[in-house]
Amino acid sequence: MSKSCKGLAMELIKCLSESDCMKVEKRSYRECAGEKCPSISSECVGLRETYFNCKRGQIDMRARIRGNKGY
Repeated sequence: MSKSCKGLAMELIKCLSESDCMKVEKRSYRECAGEKCPSISSECVGLRETYFNCKRGQIDMRARIRGNKGY
């Protein structure tokens, strides 16, 4: 279950590294993944939300019984 979000994490990192936030503004991954960064694409925002829900599902006891939805 700990690796069920790994695919999403890799996709998010790839998307952020190709965004203007990383290339033009030379910010870190953490700054680019933050809520207030407008220079990332809507695809990256969607991946970030999906990754957040995946990580939250690892903590939720109901999801732990059923199993986390993998990517």
